[in-house]
Amino acid sequence: MVSPELARFCAVLSREIGRQIAVLINRHGAIEDVIVGDHHEVVLPDLSAYRLGRRSLRGIRMVHTHLRDEPLSQDDLTDLALLRFDLIAAVGVRDDGQPGHLYAANILPPNAAGKPYEIWDPVLLQDCRVDFRQFLSALEEELARARPAYQVGFEPEQAILVSVSKQSRGEQEDSLEELRDLAQSAGLSVLETVVQRPQSLHPKYLLGSGKLKEVVIKALQHGVDYLVFDQDLSPAQATAIAAVTELKVIDRTQLILDIFARRAHSRGGKLQVELAQLRYLLPRLIGHGTALSRLAGGIGGRGPGETKLEVDRRRVRERIVHLERQIEALARNRAQQRAKRLRREVPIISIVGYTNAGKSTLLNVLTSSHTLVENQVFATLDPASRRLRFPMDQEAIVTDTVGFIRNLPSELMEAFRATLEELQDADLLLHVADISSPTVEHQMRVVERILTELGLHHIPRLLVLNKADRLDPHEAATLSARVGGLPMSALRPDSLYPLMKVIEERLWGCLTREGLPC
Repeated sequence: MVSPELARFCAVLSREIGRQIAVLINRHGAIEDVIVGDHHEVVLPDLSAYRLGRRSLRGIRMVHTHLRDEPLSQDDLTDLALLRFDLIAAVGVRDDGQPGHLYAANILPPNAAGKPYEIWDPVLLQDCRVDFRQFLSALEEELARARPAYQVGFEPEQAILVSVSKQSRGEQEDSLEELRDLAQSAGLSVLETVVQRPQSLHPKYLLGSGKLKEVVIKALQHGVDYLVFDQDLSPAQATAIAAVTELKVIDRTQLILDIFARRAHSRGGKLQVELAQLRYLLPRLIGHGTALSRLAGGIGGRGPGETKLEVDRRRVRERIVHLERQIEALARNRAQQRAKRLRREVPIISIVGYTNAGKSTLLNVLTSSHTLVENQVFATLDPASRRLRFPMDQEAIVTDTVGFIRNLPSELMEAFRATLEELQDADLLLHVADISSPTVEHQMRVVERILTELGLHHIPRLLVLNKADRLDPHEAATLSARVGGLPMSALRPDSLYPLMKVIEERLWGCLTREGLPC
């Protein structure tokens, strides 16, 4: 664990200078680092060189002195659990400078009691009789048995979802349930959810530091790969949380951007997603203060030129400008296509609504087309337009659009604005809502708010309550009457005739079979 000679040397020196001394020792017994702290703590250096990967422990142990011969502190035990040391030990320093008791603790595999570590009984240094290599080998074997098996290409990565909010409990739970759907759409397996409702949000970690340590320890015990926050993290918060764990830390916006990147197939969709990702990334390219700034030119101010950080930022800005120009060119092409449709005087129907409400399914049924349909959020990113013929021999263009969601990232709203501008030319908006969702009315309000933000509040709208077949007919009729919508099911063609009739009346008024006004 630690040689008596090293412990004695550190104890004597620590007593002389009145400061704690820590040494990091690898599994071969070689000293990797020496840290001098103050009288009550040491500040650990960057340990990124000793990465965990899929290992259970980091491969180094930490031994430090305690000037008053006191047991391990809570900070010591937290460092043990978060940093996954092989072992953490404190050598007590007696008044005469000689080593006193040895205090130690080690990581525990997942257990029924939920204990993250085991604290050893204190012993005098000369009475310690532990074969450390044998002990460590047995511990690693036990941790390996408890660690979940991974099958490359088949086993999804695991995540813990974290929500820290001052909203009402109901709103927080609804948002967290939506985050679960987003995580599953991104290919993550949700192990657990953590909810905290603080009086004030922690400026550094968002959630309390004690709660964060508890979550990270639980994640490490169960082999979790991701911490996914329901709230957007500031660049400083993301950096601070990442500093206490090697888990991948992402927020709601980053998760949505990843889903969009997976689902975008058209050139326009890919450009818009990349633009949104770069706008999200730019403020998160951070350095270490003014030391990385470019030195001014002139005598006495010549420096090494641009740092890597500045080069990265400049390249990101240049790429953003390039993408904006390409998206503008695509927008001009779409404007020309819309102008042709308007010259033909063909009405345009745009389907809008909350994500996974059944918009693409409705488009396919109405127009006998085969656009992608999946029971997942954001299955449709690229707008699709199809021609629809009515029984009265009238025609219209039906356009499917990307679904909306609460707290839609501003980067995505801005990037997809060019696509959503097509809604400006719509003669009728079909607002499709999932009547079977317990939060349908909240989802409707989210869509209405976004339409207002996009300046589309003046366009006539028809509320279509899809998936009515999932509810009792009386319940569906009551809810439809309350919100003023038309109940139907895109999976039941017989329920579409009333919808077609209402659309005809909205677009052309009352028509005879020959297409003439009544």
